[in-house]
Amino acid sequence: MTTLDHPARDGTGGPVEPPARVPFPVVDEVARHCLQEEEPETVHIEVHLPGRLDPDRLRSAFAGALHRHPRILMREAARPWYGRRYEWELTPEADVEAVLFPAPDRDALKHARDRALRDAPPLSASPPIRLEVVRVPETDSTEGIGRTGGSESSESTVLFLTINHTALDGPACLRVLATAAELYGGRDNSPAAPPTRTTTAETPRAPDTPSTWASAWAPPARVARGTPEPPLPHGNGMLVTELSVPRRPKGSPYTVNDQLMAATALMLTHWNREHGARPRPLRITMPVDDRSRAADMPIGNGTRLVEVPFAPEELDASDMAALLRRTADRTRALKAQPRPQLGHGAALLTAPVVPVAWRAAFTRGLRKAAGPWTSTTLLSNIGRVPYALDFGEEAGRAGAVWFSAPARMPRGLTVTTASTAGRLHVALRWSRALLSHGDGHHLRDLFEHYLHATEQTTGSAP
Repeated sequence: MTTLDHPARDGTGGPVEPPARVPFPVVDEVARHCLQEEEPETVHIEVHLPGRLDPDRLRSAFAGALHRHPRILMREAARPWYGRRYEWELTPEADVEAVLFPAPDRDALKHARDRALRDAPPLSASPPIRLEVVRVPETDSTEGIGRTGGSESSESTVLFLTINHTALDGPACLRVLATAAELYGGRDNSPAAPPTRTTTAETPRAPDTPSTWASAWAPPARVARGTPEPPLPHGNGMLVTELSVPRRPKGSPYTVNDQLMAATALMLTHWNREHGARPRPLRITMPVDDRSRAADMPIGNGTRLVEVPFAPEELDASDMAALLRRTADRTRALKAQPRPQLGHGAALLTAPVVPVAWRAAFTRGLRKAAGPWTSTTLLSNIGRVPYALDFGEEAGRAGAVWFSAPARMPRGLTVTTASTAGRLHVALRWSRALLSHGDGHHLRDLFEHYLHATEQTTGSAP
């Protein structure tokens, strides 16, 4: 018998098991087909803590969290050219050090945000995420946060979790970070119960949904081009801000998410009108996440996408009550409809009947051809962050958490919101080929104005 007849051994007398492999789900495969170096598909999570973290303890806690959620320890498996699937290869340990401590400097926050938008963790190394721990010097201004322009304490820390969106989404990685906080600080970071919402009793009525619209197949409005700095740079820009959570009367038929949706639609209508764009219907993509936030939360890309439509004549800030009611009817109906994550056509696109390289070329061509029908923008409302993210006595618990979603063209702009400690944390993220930082400031002002207008029974344009 030759040595080839013997199974491989691991040094203890047992065979070496090959790494387990998991075929890419539909969302992962479509994202993998359409990767672009010019506009990386990253999700950024930014967590502000009042104290400091010990590097060794944090690395140990984060490694423990990865092992408690082993689905995150994965890399893209090698395949032959004729392979019919992308596959994730699950690894027993991390291939790279996921927790990094960049040297502090005056512009530490800006540089960390730039890296989160520009440098996607590679899919070839496990895990496809990166956690940067930024110690903010006393002189480093938190520009863009709130209106005070104050400085962080000399003891503060900001965690930047950068995620390759082909593999994972923000809520899944926040679950992993909550586990790391619990292992680090020894305090309970279980998810809080969702808020109880009461609404007034109403006569049931059939809300109008995209399927009933004559304009459902018409190309929606695009975000009008602003004044990007020449020459046109690649990648995304971002602005983060902190606002008050909008008030709503007790028993209102709409939610804070509906107020955010209406404010986003009015912001874009105002922006496009200022830039001379012809009025056209808006369609706003809204991720819906039905997963539990407990320790058994599925890790991966778990949201499904729905599109909320608005006709130009509906977007009238002078009748805010009607707009909010109409928005609530649509979002409620869309959330209730069973639908695959990317629609029924995506499953057909990813059927493994031909080599995956052929499907990739076809999907990229189809995406380019369908560009004019891409939704106007994306509003991702994480809602109230369900975890305390308490890292113990020295580091403290999170006082602010920002998320941002990719903003590649042709959409070119995304709005991501979350609430922590009773405050609303908003991130506007845009393609630098479409907008500049000055444009982002103006959009932020419009968003704040119209969000405040949703608190009134009637609103008026600025």
